[in-house]
Amino acid sequence: MKSETPPEKHTGTLKEDTSENKDELVEISREEQCRRETETLFNRLQLGDKRQQTLTPADFLQIGPALKQQSDTPEKDLAHTFLQRLMILDYRARYIPVKQDSAEVCQFRHELDNETKESILDDLCGSVEYSNPKPKPNVHPMDVQMAVFHCSDTFLRQNMITKLSQCQYALPLLVPDPVSKDIECPLWAFRQIRRSWKMTDKSKGSIMKSMPVCKAETPMVSFLRLGSASLSKSQLLNNLINERHSTFFHRNCPGSTKTRYLMDGVAEIAWYCPAGKPNDSFTDFIAFCNLHGDALSLDKQRDILIEKASINVVLVPSLKRGDRSMTVISSLLKSSKPLICLIADNDSNPVQMKPGYYKIGLKDKSQSDASEELKGIIRNILSGSFKSFQLETLAQVSGIRVDEENEICKEGKAAALKITTLLKGMDVSKIKEKKLPCQGELWHEWSRITKQQYHLKGEIEKEKCKNQRELKEIRKRQRADFMQLFINNLSSLPSNKKARFLKWTQILLDDLSTDDLARILHSYDEKWSEVLALKKDKSDQLKNKQTELEKISTQLQAATFGLEHIFREMGQIYEAHESLGTEGNTGRMKWCDYPALAAELMISGHPMELMDGDAGHVPLTWISSLLDEVIKKLGDKRVFVLSVLGVQSSGKSTMPNAMFGLQFAVSAGRCTKGAFMQLVKVSEEMKNDLKFDYVLVVDTEGLRALELAGNTTLHHDNELATFVVGVGNMTLINIFGENPAVMQDVLQIVVQAIMRMKNVKLSPSCVFVHQNVTDIAASEKNMDGKRRLQEKLDQMAQLAAKEEGCDAKSFSDIIEFDVQEDVKYFAQLWEGSPPMAPPNPGYSESVQELKNTILSKASQSDGMTRSQFKHNIGDLWKALLNENFVFSFKNTLEVAVYRKLEVQYGNWTWTLRKELLTIENQLHNRIENGNHDMVELSYLYKEMSKTYEDVRKAMATYFDDKDQKEMLVQWRGRFESKIKDIREELVKALKRKLDEVLQQKNACKKLDKKKPEFENKLLQKSKQLALQLKDKATNERELQEQFNHVWDGWVTELTADTEPIKDIKLQEDQLSILLELGIESFLIHERQNCGKYKNIANLGDYSEYDTRTKHQDPCEKRQRSEDERVSTNTTTGQSDTVFGNIWKKVKNPFAKQQRFCFQEEEQIRSLIDKVYNQAESTIQGKPLATRGYSSTYLEEMANNVSEQVKEFKSQQSYALKKKFTVDLLLYVFDATRQNILESHNQFKANNDLRYYVNSKREQFYVIFSSFCKGHSSAVVFAEMICDKLKDSTVQAVYDQTAIDLAGEMKCSFSPFSGNRMNLEKHVLKSLAEKEDFQGYMNYIRQPREHVKTFIKEEVKKYIFTEHKDSTKSLLKKNGQDIQGLLRRALHQATEKVAQGEANINMWLEEFSSELKDQLTLDTICCQTFSDINELDFLEVVVKKRLESIIEEITALPLDDLEKSRLRPDEILFDQLCNCCWVQCPFCKAICTNTLGGHSPDKHSVPFHRPSAVSGRHVRDSVELVINFCTTLVASDRSFYPKHDSDKTIPYKLYHTAGPKYKSWKITADESKLIYWKWFVCKFQKELEDHYKKKFKGRGEIPSAWRKHTKQEAIASLDEM
Repeated sequence: MKSETPPEKHTGTLKEDTSENKDELVEISREEQCRRETETLFNRLQLGDKRQQTLTPADFLQIGPALKQQSDTPEKDLAHTFLQRLMILDYRARYIPVKQDSAEVCQFRHELDNETKESILDDLCGSVEYSNPKPKPNVHPMDVQMAVFHCSDTFLRQNMITKLSQCQYALPLLVPDPVSKDIECPLWAFRQIRRSWKMTDKSKGSIMKSMPVCKAETPMVSFLRLGSASLSKSQLLNNLINERHSTFFHRNCPGSTKTRYLMDGVAEIAWYCPAGKPNDSFTDFIAFCNLHGDALSLDKQRDILIEKASINVVLVPSLKRGDRSMTVISSLLKSSKPLICLIADNDSNPVQMKPGYYKIGLKDKSQSDASEELKGIIRNILSGSFKSFQLETLAQVSGIRVDEENEICKEGKAAALKITTLLKGMDVSKIKEKKLPCQGELWHEWSRITKQQYHLKGEIEKEKCKNQRELKEIRKRQRADFMQLFINNLSSLPSNKKARFLKWTQILLDDLSTDDLARILHSYDEKWSEVLALKKDKSDQLKNKQTELEKISTQLQAATFGLEHIFREMGQIYEAHESLGTEGNTGRMKWCDYPALAAELMISGHPMELMDGDAGHVPLTWISSLLDEVIKKLGDKRVFVLSVLGVQSSGKSTMPNAMFGLQFAVSAGRCTKGAFMQLVKVSEEMKNDLKFDYVLVVDTEGLRALELAGNTTLHHDNELATFVVGVGNMTLINIFGENPAVMQDVLQIVVQAIMRMKNVKLSPSCVFVHQNVTDIAASEKNMDGKRRLQEKLDQMAQLAAKEEGCDAKSFSDIIEFDVQEDVKYFAQLWEGSPPMAPPNPGYSESVQELKNTILSKASQSDGMTRSQFKHNIGDLWKALLNENFVFSFKNTLEVAVYRKLEVQYGNWTWTLRKELLTIENQLHNRIENGNHDMVELSYLYKEMSKTYEDVRKAMATYFDDKDQKEMLVQWRGRFESKIKDIREELVKALKRKLDEVLQQKNACKKLDKKKPEFENKLLQKSKQLALQLKDKATNERELQEQFNHVWDGWVTELTADTEPIKDIKLQEDQLSILLELGIESFLIHERQNCGKYKNIANLGDYSEYDTRTKHQDPCEKRQRSEDERVSTNTTTGQSDTVFGNIWKKVKNPFAKQQRFCFQEEEQIRSLIDKVYNQAESTIQGKPLATRGYSSTYLEEMANNVSEQVKEFKSQQSYALKKKFTVDLLLYVFDATRQNILESHNQFKANNDLRYYVNSKREQFYVIFSSFCKGHSSAVVFAEMICDKLKDSTVQAVYDQTAIDLAGEMKCSFSPFSGNRMNLEKHVLKSLAEKEDFQGYMNYIRQPREHVKTFIKEEVKKYIFTEHKDSTKSLLKKNGQDIQGLLRRALHQATEKVAQGEANINMWLEEFSSELKDQLTLDTICCQTFSDINELDFLEVVVKKRLESIIEEITALPLDDLEKSRLRPDEILFDQLCNCCWVQCPFCKAICTNTLGGHSPDKHSVPFHRPSAVSGRHVRDSVELVINFCTTLVASDRSFYPKHDSDKTIPYKLYHTAGPKYKSWKITADESKLIYWKWFVCKFQKELEDHYKKKFKGRGEIPSAWRKHTKQEAIASLDEM
């Protein structure tokens, strides 16, 4: 055997001294030197401030800069790099190359210009001195490891020891303190290490075992060195355990140095795990302990190992009597334990001195020969009896400190033991069932019924109510006493003890299930072997054995029990209480605080279950509340969600664990079930490169799981893949090996999931990882593999596109994908064959490269907020519960963002509308004042350009909001375009209105020209009369009588040559037109008298107009009544109903033709609406206000109605009675009557001279009275001006108040301050509060008109009741503003005229010009007032008179607000109702999109209604359809798309039934909205009478609906 120089002692040797004091001084000197050297070492490693165990897992469980694989590491970074590499399972963490301080070659002192061979020889012989000092030795690799160990807290130590174990390294078992030399046993650090091995049994074959190393009772072989030997004991040990891997670090390992400071006295332990193969070194699971340093000087460690060992192996340089080593060997020989003595300078073969005592000479022997001899002896000894070793027993050894003995650890363990004590002695497969009942059969049943809710059959609403009752009952039964103790501990323990408690609970639970799991697995293997054998023989017993195997499989699933199941139970308890709305406590802890507890755990690094793997269900209520609490504690920060997907047992969970140092929860060695999520923080130095604060890793169970079979597997895999791909920003798709068949299955699942994401506007990315590839270095082979993968992906994309109904030719058509960058190849995980193989360093390198790729891609992503992640989970899961994912997916977060955008859109459009209303008032006044004779579009655009630019800037700011920018961008272009369209629409509408004003103004020119003349004559006559009566009339009454006596004469005299405009006789004209159309007068009078025509648009049943029911004899009536009675008394089953229909047809073959079907009635309603709209348009398009009324307008309208009805009849298979045409004509006449009358009255006011003159009676009486009283011309003129301004002032105040009120209500009044859906909610609340059935029918049939009425009522209530005082204050303010305007105008006019020649005409002209935009002022003839010279006095008089006018205005009744040019309700209607009014083709629910034309978005509404609300019924029956269309689209039911359809369409494929169906997106849900259920129950009789149908048979109302109250119904609207 090769001799090697022993390591030098760093402390040197000390000469003996007889003096005790000298010995003490030497000892003190040695301790001081040791302290200084240790301190220097820690400082060199930058750990000087970490000596008090201040390194924690949190320091390393974060996203930091990428590790550089090949570069040298500066000494100061050694500790950090070591831990980082260790955490990613790179066993080269021990062999980190150190960056030297200087790379210069040493120079000689003398010059070497004239070199000679002699001088070089002298140099070689060492005679020449070097100029550079001797370099400082590198830090020993094991000193780095132990320094980190000493500076770590107990949890980091545990992680570190676990990773060292996974790297197949020896672990520190006995560790002396660097300074005090006290011995510590880090037992806690070993607690989560499990080892698996196979033992060979002759009778049973290979037996697989797995257990925690702390619990395992094994033989232990201890290795000691006595004295200083030239041989490496550690290297010899490695050859025993694993020849290919340095389990124990030795002097020949890379980086080893002569000096080491922290390893002497450390005892390390490693285990040999047999693989059950013939070439195993040992057949037993064996522990090997190695004491570093000279055991002669390490008495305490030596004694402990000798005591605990099964076999002691001692290495000595030589054996001579009198050596110190002989004393130790002598004591060992007296012991009963086997001893193997290895002698370095002896060349003898193995010799057994006596049973159990051996010696082996090592001189001139190779390492392999020596190790083989040693193996043989150890095997021989262990074949007999031996003392077992159990790691836990070290806690009982005196003289050492065990880390588990500190108070925190003890309290944590005590609390955990209380939990596990309750489970002792129980069959592990029964624990979950008995102690965690919430997640057992009850939870599985709840999940099954919930999924069933989305796939209902038969009588849907009854089935749904039954399911809901069952779900509620299950929740009531979900109670768990076992959890009380766990929750109390979790909530009461401080954070440091809580962490220990959880870890202890996890450890103890794993220990609890270890033996039972091993037994069940063994039974499974045996039974599986039997099944395979029977399959070959085709035995009859096969079925029985398969049943037994299935039972064992179920038992195996039940036996997996870990901490994650307890967390799951917490979630289930919370969901049960939440769904029932209980207030009870669970122990000392309220159930509502559970999410906060779980959030703390998640933040601290615990993985949390996202999808329950046993039930295959996502507990949405629990997950949402949990994430809400995380948001409360950390803020709604951005996360990058990384999902991992792959085949079962493909190393899928190992990958994120190695990448980020995670430890995803697995129960006692079981594979991941369901999906778990874990937060990883982004380090401060990486936040500059990334746009998020956390990475959230989602690990999933494997696809193609063996536990599932057949279609169940495929459905479960598709569900899981779609869910995981959807929630992640990026998905790692793990492919194991290069098996094309396995790869095809996985790729098909994944590609279809990605295709679905594209169809619902989600954009995940993906990276493919090929694991276990044989030769990852062969680039040509990789290129070929990538090409094949690309072809396979393209093929799968085409298949998926076909299945999902999309168009895609290649994978890159559905997702951004670069086969060169997004496909990674990984070497196999293990470097050799498990269980003794260490992880492959190439695997760790691949993981780091993948991590760099992920972070590089992630740096270009904003990730998502935690609230977005929460909403994504809910949206995806709800959609997955339905069969058609794409049509069922509803992005609730996107919906919420869009609703906010709709509110903002309403604010932006209001800003534009308000500005245009102001411009309209100004231009209207200018036109009335004769100052504007043309309105150009360019002028209007210019006037509102500033407001439009302000709106555009506000839009840009809103859309650039960083928190929602990513989601808002999809609507930005559409809304910007819509705002532009709205501006154009508003401007053009204003131009049309102003053009009409100009037309009216032009039409009145003739009268306007005469007005000054008539007014002047009336003024003269008034003045003359006043002079005549001056001093004669004694009081106001006499003056009034005198004035009235002459006024009619004046009017007759002045209008003698003009013809008055007559009133119109609409009723006579309408009757004449109806008679001309050939309608009998008796029929006209009959229909007028019955009055049914007024409600023709809202009738529920039109059978009265059906010619097929005209001649029905008494016998037929009796037969029909009997049929209805039989149908009512039959059971509601499908077969009975069908039989009933057949029976009716047999008895009366014409029964089918007795009633209109639903679609036919809808056609009639559409005809009525169409005719009504055309009639309104016809009348509104006629120049009634400018040219007056003509009966030809009515004729045109009536002829159009008649033609429409004829055309409609020609297209139908049925005929309508004549009275339908009559009622429709009368309905149209009645609807347009008010418009015609108002327009004609306006025409008369503008063009009838007599009407105009009579309107001036009051004005001229005031002038007459003023002259009678002897007032000066200035006072009379002031009276005249103020009288003319009064109407204009009142109008201006009312107009401005109307705009202000509309703005106030738009901004602060709840019904009007939101989006279209908010308005809808308040309309429904109002209807429920009134309980007005007719109001409901108006709303259902004519929603726009009903909303118009609702707005009018709410405005009236707001003005006259709720905000009466504030409205009056607003009116007063606007009056004062007008008063201020008039005062300024008076002052300006007086000032300007005063500068020149004072003239009343000039003054009046200046005054009028000042008012041109705000008020109208009719022409005043100034001839009578030419004597007015004192304009200052005139100004004072006018001001005084104006004050009294303003007081009158503010005192006016609020009812007069109706006189405003546009009432507040009209303004609000135009603002709020310029939206979508399309109704659902099934239930007539109104699309709630705020945008009128919102293409390409489909029509949608948050909650639909039972189809019976709109009168929908079963074909050929009177049974109303009680189902919600949101339930129907997830059912197996079908419908007839048209009245004459013979073929039905499945509701699931409703979008294929035609354009009106395709334009709707009806998302399947559980139809939980109580409102319409209450409505149907409340108005059951009214609905039946209205539609002449019945809630019976398949349309019977579920009894559960009748329990809802009105208050609940109204409250449910808040869910919208």
